[in-house]
Amino acid sequence: MAKRRKRYTKEFKQSLVSMICEEGKSATAIAEDVGIHVNTLYRWVSEFKDHGNDAFPGNGNLKPEDAEIRKMKKELDDLQEENAILKKAIRIFTKPGN
Repeated sequence: MAKRRKRYTKEFKQSLVSMICEEGKSATAIAEDVGIHVNTLYRWVSEFKDHGNDAFPGNGNLKPEDAEIRKMKKELDDLQEENAILKKAIRIFTKPGN
């Protein structure tokens, strides 16, 4: 039987990160108290330092910059498809004999 992965809330992660960064507590001690691996805590601290309040967006959610990139890629794909359709239409209407 597969082991289910534990999920932690954004608030929980932020509280542990603040204990490490602001209060200066040991990551090893916090990890032992809470029952998670110390590397998980270090990863959370790193993510929080990189992204600030945008860190830990949650399951299925994107960070704002990732959402913007996804939106722009979709718009680019749509425009490229429209451009290809227009090129085909031009070829059809400019054929000799029309």
